[in-house]
Amino acid sequence: MDHHDDVPDLDHRILTALHARGAAPSVAAAARALSLAGEHGALWLAAGLAGAAVDRERRGAWLRGTALTAGAHLASMGVKRLVRRPRPGHVEPLVRTAGRHSFPSSHATSAAAAAVAFGALGAHVVPPLAAAMCLSRLVVGVHYPSDVAAGAALGAITARLGARWMTGGRDHG
Repeated sequence: MDHHDDVPDLDHRILTALHARGAAPSVAAAARALSLAGEHGALWLAAGLAGAAVDRERRGAWLRGTALTAGAHLASMGVKRLVRRPRPGHVEPLVRTAGRHSFPSSHATSAAAAAVAFGALGAHVVPPLAAAMCLSRLVVGVHYPSDVAAGAALGAITARLGARWMTGGRDHG
């Protein structure tokens, strides 16, 4: 069954257009790799732990940022269970998914949380990588743009709300 009637037409059209980019083998391979790396927030959790290991002076901030990222990911899974929006049915996905529900994108949630948290610690490569992660969810055809936008907003808000805690009470932004 096509759930197009439940999804705004613009959401449907944007997903169709971006998913078509996955026809290029290099684009599909990159999107698949990002999807795998982002499963359950793994890339971001590993990045946070690596930051804690390398940046001993701010180890606590890195660990708290990692906890915020994990917490945002868990929050997205809870919202997903409440909303229960089906994944897109009008495109052939390029990857398998851990679950059936689409809203919000947990990959986008953890990516945006990491971008805000680790970006505040000077990890300038994280925000563009997080943006690529979000885009990859559309290229592989497993989320609508509104799923990704909602997930990114949830992750960014979660990390921003925890910024003072993360930095030990010093608000850097």
